[in-house]
Amino acid sequence: MAWMILLAAGLFEIGWAVGLKYTNGFSRLVPTMLTVGSMVVSLGLLGLALKTLPLGTAYAVWTGVGTVGTALLGIVLFHEQADAGRLACIALIVVGIAGLKILSPQ
Repeated sequence: MAWMILLAAGLFEIGWAVGLKYTNGFSRLVPTMLTVGSMVVSLGLLGLALKTLPLGTAYAVWTGVGTVGTALLGIVLFHEQADAGRLACIALIVVGIAGLKILSPQ
């Protein structure tokens, strides 16, 4: 269950990272409120997952999920570069996340 909570925390991290782009420097009320809400939920879920998961593993997976999701949404939503090198680097992060999950004692 802790891994599912951690995954949800990572998804909310993607939400707030992408949301920052839409706040326009925190000058737009609704995107700002949604972004701050996503931050609170993400950190709250991370805290719950840390009750049973090792800190280093959980934090690395949380940031990895956020990084991969944000990079992919940057490509899709904001037309950021999607060349083979960049996609290979994203794939390496996914491999690292999977490795941490597989090697975790939990």
